[in-house]
Amino acid sequence: MQPDHTALLTRLLRERILVMDGAMGTMIQQCHLSEADFRGRFHDHTHDLKGDNDLLVLTRPEVVARIHDEYLAAGADIVETNTFSATCIAQADYGMQTQVHEMNVAAARIARECCDVWTAQTPEKPRFVAGAVGPTNRTASISPDVNDPGARNVDYDELVAAYGDAVAGLAEGGADLIVVETIFDTLNAKAALFAILSFFESVGQRLPVVVSGTITDASGRTLSGQTPEAFWNSVRHVRPLAVGLNCALGAALMRPYIEEIARVADTFVSCYPNAGLPNPMAETGYDETPAETARQLSDFARSGFVNIVGGCCGTTPAHIAAIAEAVRALPPRALPLAEAAELADRPAR
Repeated sequence: MQPDHTALLTRLLRERILVMDGAMGTMIQQCHLSEADFRGRFHDHTHDLKGDNDLLVLTRPEVVARIHDEYLAAGADIVETNTFSATCIAQADYGMQTQVHEMNVAAARIARECCDVWTAQTPEKPRFVAGAVGPTNRTASISPDVNDPGARNVDYDELVAAYGDAVAGLAEGGADLIVVETIFDTLNAKAALFAILSFFESVGQRLPVVVSGTITDASGRTLSGQTPEAFWNSVRHVRPLAVGLNCALGAALMRPYIEEIARVADTFVSCYPNAGLPNPMAETGYDETPAETARQLSDFARSGFVNIVGGCCGTTPAHIAAIAEAVRALPPRALPLAEAAELADRPAR
């Protein structure tokens, strides 16, 4: 497990806007990999595996490492592990539940090696590995059956167990921080956060945590019905290093919701939107060019909304390079003085 970099990250976030990487899935799609690429040593597996992007950390690790390197070369300070669906719940679709711990360890190690190489080259710009924890493909708050509102296909304890195994693997592989992202159901997120804090308690050490929600439509709410302010109030007890939004709407439509997070949060704010709205005719499947996405995030920075910026679906190293350049000289969002002084020292609750 990596040392606790909360103090270092806090200092850097006070000094400048940090840049996260962009979409892993978008880049993998551009590699045009075959079923054989995904299968690797699992050539006798009974399920089709093409599309199980997380599995590539075991079967084509060089592909994942190359993508990390492209984002680091573009200016990313933080790269996320290729583990968005690396839980036993999500991997059940592929029959790969038993490989989840190995996936998370391997993914973190691949990202760790890439970041260490870049940090050694430019020690004044340290790079960090964010262990990515996705929402799973099930929701604890919403029925999957319109005829039975009380039905659920997952419960809280199952989610806690699944997230706990993933986080243990990420920590073992060398993640510097944990990012709970693309949160559409806050109850799922609370299970993830409980699993994370339970793991930290069991090992006697804590890593920084970033919590990132998703506003699913123009109603300005998550899928489970919360406004940004309500979402923040539901997760603030874990004392995250940063809270913010990612995915879904693209930056232009996300603006009022990231503004609301910035207004109410007493911690740092992250924002990594999609490259606009889906467009099957575009090269990356999304509307916005690197310049357009960078312009939007530059506006967020000039408005004092953000401390961490990056890209989600449809973004590429070109987007991250443009974003990094656009915010390079802009000041980070300032915390209220009392919260800023307290942040590095306060424990999780």
